[in-house]
Amino acid sequence: MVTPVKASTTVLYDQDFENPTGFVDTSGGDVSQQSVNSLYGNQPVGFAFSQRFTVETLLITGNSAFGTGYSDSSGVGGNYALGMLADTSIPGGQDDLLGLAFNVGDNDFLNARLDISSIDSDKNNGPFLPTDGALPVFEFTLFDNPSGSLGTGSGLVLSSQQASGSISDRSVFDWTEVLLALDASASTNGNVILRIDLLSGNYAALDNLRIVASNTPGDFGKSVPEPASTLVFCIIGIGLLASRTNA
Repeated sequence: MVTPVKASTTVLYDQDFENPTGFVDTSGGDVSQQSVNSLYGNQPVGFAFSQRFTVETLLITGNSAFGTGYSDSSGVGGNYALGMLADTSIPGGQDDLLGLAFNVGDNDFLNARLDISSIDSDKNNGPFLPTDGALPVFEFTLFDNPSGSLGTGSGLVLSSQQASGSISDRSVFDWTEVLLALDASASTNGNVILRIDLLSGNYAALDNLRIVASNTPGDFGKSVPEPASTLVFCIIGIGLLASRTNA
C-alpha cells in the first residue's frame, strides 16, 4: 500500500498593509479607527478579518503623531502598520483582538511570520505607554474551527505561542521579526482561526504578516533571514492555552 503524500507548502496570506482602501486619519494623529476589513478586506479576493474593538491603522510616514510624526529608521514598516491596545486598566483601555480564518488542508502546521514593535498614539485616549516605554508581548493562538466561520476564536485550542518585542520611545518603531510554528495537526477538518492578541505592553504594532500551511514547522515558502528574529518553534500541547499575563 502506498502512503498518500500530503499537500505541499501553501501560502495562505501575505500582507504588508501598504495598500489600505480609503484610509482616513480619523483622529488627526496619523491613526485611523476604520475597521481592518474596510481598509484591507478582500485582499486577496474573498478574505475577511474579524476583530474585537478597534485595531487601528497607523500612518508611519505622516507628520501628526506626537506633533512630529512617527519615526521608523529601519523602513521595515513602510507606510502603514496595524496598532493594537492591550491594557484595560487604563482610561479608555480595551483588549483588542484580531482573528484570521484559514483552511490548512491536511498540513500539520500553520506557520506565521510578522514584525512587531512597541509604539503609541497620542489620540483616542492615548498616550497609553509610560514615558519610559513598555515591552510588547503578543500571543498567537490557533483554534479549531470546524464550521469554517469567521471570528476571533473559541473552543478547542490547538496551539499557542507568545513573542516579545523591544522597548522603544512612544513615537519610534523598533521592529522585531517573529517566526511561529503553530501545530494544526489535531484540527477537525483543516479549518482554523489564528487569534492575535497583545497581552502586555499597553500598545504595539504589527506588520508584514505572512501565513503558510506546511508539514514542516518554520517553512514559509521562501527564505527568511534568521538574524534578529524571534524563533518560536516550541509547540504547546493540544488544548493547552498559554498562561496570560497583564501589563
